[in-house]
Amino acid sequence: MLLSADLASGLRKDILLGKYARGYKLTEQQICSEYDVSRTPVREALRQLEMEGLIEVIHNRGAYVLGFSEQDIRDIFELRKTYEIQAVKWAIERITDNELDELEEIFGFMEFYTQKNDLDKMIKINTNFHQLIYKALHNRMLGNLLSSYHLYTEYAKKSQTFNDNYLSTVLEEHRGIFDAFKTKDIELGLRATERHMNKSFERQYGI
Repeated sequence: MLLSADLASGLRKDILLGKYARGYKLTEQQICSEYDVSRTPVREALRQLEMEGLIEVIHNRGAYVLGFSEQDIRDIFELRKTYEIQAVKWAIERITDNELDELEEIFGFMEFYTQKNDLDKMIKINTNFHQLIYKALHNRMLGNLLSSYHLYTEYAKKSQTFNDNYLSTVLEEHRGIFDAFKTKDIELGLRATERHMNKSFERQYGI
């Protein structure tokens, strides 16, 4: 049986990937049947998605999908960039020795999978790299917010094509961020993060 958090995650992904279009009516009965859950976790999941702005619950009418417009995604990515930069600043200042060792290990995997030209593994390790930074900044609220923004922008991105230099380009962008952690160079970290976020937006959305 799915918990409400897992159900919310599944519905969030379906909305962001376009399974449920803007204006689609989500009914408790439909969700119960589709996900094999009782009504209690459905109601909790819908409340969570309403708080995130992905659906609108209208009294006596039901829950309607809002999703994200292209402008929403632009705004979210711009906010994510701002918060990523702040996160790197705090993380460089606050990262523990064990966390730095973990970041070094993750970056080592990024180098390995780039050499192997393994796109799927590289994408997963990329996420782990950013999640470790969210952990190392030692601010739960900002870390949770960035995790949500990262999820939104990843699921809502347009169809992406990968050129021959994609993996090596992404690796070098992350190398700049990693080097900033190794040298405790905050200014380098801020510049490298802003560059990576700008390039990521161009690659993912083409706008």
